[in-house]
Amino acid sequence: MARKKIRIGELLVENQVISETQLRSALAEQKRSGLKLGRQLIEAGYVEEERFLSFLSQQLDIPLVDLARYEIRSATVELLPETYARRFRAIVLEVKNGTATVGLADPTNIFAIDELERILKMSVEPAVVRESQLLAAIDRNYRKTSEIQTLASELHEELDSGRSDFDLAQLAENEEENDAAVVRLLKSIFEDAVRTGTSDIHIEPDESCLRVRQRIDGTLHEQVMKETRIASALVLRLKLMSGLNISEKRLPQDGRFNIRVRGRSVDVRVSTMPVQWGESVVMRLLDQSEKRLGLDHVGMPGRILRRFRHFIHQPHGLILVTGPTGSGKTTTLYGALAELNDPAKKIVSAEDPVEYRLPRIQQVQVNTKIGLTFASVLRSALRQDPDIVMIGEMRDQETVEIALRAAMTGHLVFSTLHTNNAAASAARLIDMGAEGFLVATALTAVLAQRLIRRVCPACSEPYKPSSQEKMWLRANAGESAEFLDFLKGSGCPQCNGTGYRGRTGVYELLEIDEAMADALRRNDTTDYIQAASRTNGFRPLSICALEFASKGVTSLEEVLRIAGESEDTGAGLGMKAEKVTV
Repeated sequence: MARKKIRIGELLVENQVISETQLRSALAEQKRSGLKLGRQLIEAGYVEEERFLSFLSQQLDIPLVDLARYEIRSATVELLPETYARRFRAIVLEVKNGTATVGLADPTNIFAIDELERILKMSVEPAVVRESQLLAAIDRNYRKTSEIQTLASELHEELDSGRSDFDLAQLAENEEENDAAVVRLLKSIFEDAVRTGTSDIHIEPDESCLRVRQRIDGTLHEQVMKETRIASALVLRLKLMSGLNISEKRLPQDGRFNIRVRGRSVDVRVSTMPVQWGESVVMRLLDQSEKRLGLDHVGMPGRILRRFRHFIHQPHGLILVTGPTGSGKTTTLYGALAELNDPAKKIVSAEDPVEYRLPRIQQVQVNTKIGLTFASVLRSALRQDPDIVMIGEMRDQETVEIALRAAMTGHLVFSTLHTNNAAASAARLIDMGAEGFLVATALTAVLAQRLIRRVCPACSEPYKPSSQEKMWLRANAGESAEFLDFLKGSGCPQCNGTGYRGRTGVYELLEIDEAMADALRRNDTTDYIQAASRTNGFRPLSICALEFASKGVTSLEEVLRIAGESEDTGAGLGMKAEKVTV
């Protein structure tokens, strides 16, 4: 039976969903924008998306599917090639008795349905789905996992065949050879990583397999390949791209390169390390296309952000950002530098490595092999007449002392330190050999931070704290805290069954007051800790995380993890935190 074209605009007017005037206006604007009429009406605010989709479902007598809660099977989705899925805004949901149920953003598109039947070689029953959910489902389900495995097998066969014309060294110089399996394999790995929001890619050879692991939202996800011989080919190609010594396999090496993936510029930091079964490679992906380096984008609570901004706009002093590796310290410092970056200020940074390239800022890459250490760069930088200096990390006594004296002589100095919490930072500087009076005079504020995982909004559900969790809540946030409402993700296709999707930061800001400074001048860390515990308005990391949990942003499980990692600043140092407010 021939399908009849449906004039959805007229139906909307007939059913008084929109007015005739709104339809004419949307049609006129549609000629300019090129959007589908339904999308144009939604963008113009003439009809809500949920109401529009429900109307389509009723008029066409087809189901409305919520993809956020629908369990999609990869094998079913892959019946339709990704190219057609994106072209027709379609995804195969189910196949039963020779009929495919296909989710469509525009189920009135008769041409698309006919083409889908031709491609799938079966009849199609359309279902209406939300376009944003559809695009997210396509990105999530058309991953490169099977393609990566296929290319790995192909590369393994080429290496096994003993072909003499497969020259990886020439491959780096000759763009015509880009169809070689090793290049296509790497291309697929990077495309999959960018699509899934991967921060790091680990390539790890083992005795009987090769592991490729991706760190997504702080958690590693593994893909195992049996083709062990391809490991050396991958490492060699990555070394060529990074400008590393391909003949050196006994020593670790560091490099970087830039690639464009899915229209985005990605800076890749490469670290190689010799291991028992070859060389392990870890790549940190830094998306240079995301111009989100301002402090407004790091997720800092408004109260802390206002105070932190106050300190970074001071003419001199030392500001420390503390936390473990991967807690977002560098992102916060870059955000501060981006805010201060103007023609009236000279900014010099010493970094290892330089992660993001910022205009106007003189960024120096530390190289200890040739004696270009943090201390030597800092010493030279102070002769460059800077207003602001950033030191990537306080690693030794010499660097600490130069930084402290620079902060005392009219320079604003930023740096990072590895401590569990803000209060321990000043004591750590003294442990590294700095004089207490220098720390007391130069240090103005310490910001400690962590990253917590966000509860997946698609599968979040109410969570009741256990008896042990209630005890912790009472002890650290007051009697009423155990009655707060919490959420926890049950696991769904959108979050790969983890219950979490995305991350945000939690922060604690310690401002050095006169009582703390007096204790530091006497090198009395005990009095310093007690003075810090009496600071008005101080809120530990765990309390900041608890505020997020009470608002449904994260889970109580993440709060307890943060409390453990920071040794629970409130409890461990005797600090009485403010009650959590909702």
